[in-house]
Amino acid sequence: MDLNGILSQLESANEEDTEKLLHRYSQENTQTFTFDQKEEALRSKLCQSVLTVLGRQVRPSCQKTCLETLRILSRDKRVLGPVATKEGMLVLTGMAMLRTGQEDGETQETPQDALRSEEEKRVVVEALKCLCNVVYNSAAAQQVCVDIQVVHGLCASLRSARTWQHEVGLFILRLFFLLSALRPDVRGVLRKDCHAVKLLTEVLEHTLDVHWVGTYEAARPEPQALPLPTESNERAMEALKALFNLTLSEVRNEEDEHQFRLLAAILRHLLMLKTETEEKTEEAHSHAVNLLNNLPVSCLDVLIDVPVQGGVEEYGGKNMEAVQVLLDFMERRIDKGSNYKEGLTPVLSLLTEGSRCHREIRRYIKTQVLPPLKDVKNRPEVGTTIRNKLVRLMTHVDMGVKQTAAEFLFVLCKESVDNLLKYTGYGNAAGLLVARGLLAGGRGETQYSEDEDSDTDEYKSAKPFINPITGHVEEPMPNPIEEMTEEQKEYEAEKLANMFDKLSRQNVIRPMGVRLDGTLAPLEETLVCRPEENSDTDSD
Repeated sequence: MDLNGILSQLESANEEDTEKLLHRYSQENTQTFTFDQKEEALRSKLCQSVLTVLGRQVRPSCQKTCLETLRILSRDKRVLGPVATKEGMLVLTGMAMLRTGQEDGETQETPQDALRSEEEKRVVVEALKCLCNVVYNSAAAQQVCVDIQVVHGLCASLRSARTWQHEVGLFILRLFFLLSALRPDVRGVLRKDCHAVKLLTEVLEHTLDVHWVGTYEAARPEPQALPLPTESNERAMEALKALFNLTLSEVRNEEDEHQFRLLAAILRHLLMLKTETEEKTEEAHSHAVNLLNNLPVSCLDVLIDVPVQGGVEEYGGKNMEAVQVLLDFMERRIDKGSNYKEGLTPVLSLLTEGSRCHREIRRYIKTQVLPPLKDVKNRPEVGTTIRNKLVRLMTHVDMGVKQTAAEFLFVLCKESVDNLLKYTGYGNAAGLLVARGLLAGGRGETQYSEDEDSDTDEYKSAKPFINPITGHVEEPMPNPIEEMTEEQKEYEAEKLANMFDKLSRQNVIRPMGVRLDGTLAPLEETLVCRPEENSDTDSD
């Protein structure tokens, strides 16, 4: 449909004709996401014309059609000038029935509570969709939202979450997420002034239908319980994403401790739930993992401090059901074989910190990931066990992935180099040892309990024959210098030394050695005798 024609007709069209014109444009462009740059000016004028119509007193059906058109236009960030103004944003927030900081906010009832007709609800939903698009695509619109204090209206709406119509709630939460993600300065206002963490936690609690049986203990879902409905799952995911943004800050007070522990208990409940598809369950668990990573690690005891029931994973009197869910989630992410950076490292980091700070979690995970060694004939990275999969990740091309996987195994081994090498071999662990300055052996800085690691009889009998580099028993190999004369050996040694020297001079390689403190240094530095090392030597 010709934009020039639409614009000229809108100038003189009545309410009914305006609705027909814009409805036709929306139908023709409902699946349009890329636009002709030559028509930018015309689309910008159409935005202004639509806002002008919305500024009049028109019936809800006309408002909805105008907002549908504006939603389509707002997909193009280059034409949002007329919308990303104070006047434009006030029109949209008014249509969405969001209070701004300039309005009286004393009443407890929010405007969404007063919605009567289905048409009015559709107007609010379309306005919220427009706001989401405009805020996402326009920095100017984000600033206007800050200036007119849209977040106060969003928080007021959160207080009436129990009465939400689904789409209204979904897009209120999505707009909340976008503002908290795109404007870090808004997060402090939301946390301190609006108490948004508490509000979002209550939304999550209601959405997931949490029933409390203890201070930080939610009633376990019944085995025959229906899966979480799709609509509830969608709202919960938006709430989790918004909470993730708000909990990124490291500045916390004593009041936060209770709120975070409450949140950890709700996330534990979420890990126990099933949704209508495995894909949605995986997504829910992913968001739960991301948020758990933001909580103080001291709060993770909430995951295991619940009564143990029949058929539930238990270790040392602690309920390990949630930990097992996280382990299963981690293994599925490994098996996917892609997107390790975003998909796998969060759960590895969570399990690492949980193991570092909570002895019971570490000991249980070790029984699942690093059980006592029996198979020493195969390399540690060969096989289908979770240990084999994690050891393979220790040499992954992505530095973040390899470091996170290595750190996880290192913590399970109580940061003991000897213990780690037993399970991985020196070759796989070399990267971690270099990074931690532990090439000479020893332990990390964290203090762990003195529980002993017991070796199997199979491992004890094979230990003298294990190649420490590869971490397994190798078949005997013929000695290539066994039949050489001493002169031949000396010749080959000189030849090898000359090759290294040539490569070193050409800066192809740089020979390195290990300092006394276990860190790497150029070879010449490690060969220099230090005066203090010889200060007590007897002289003749």
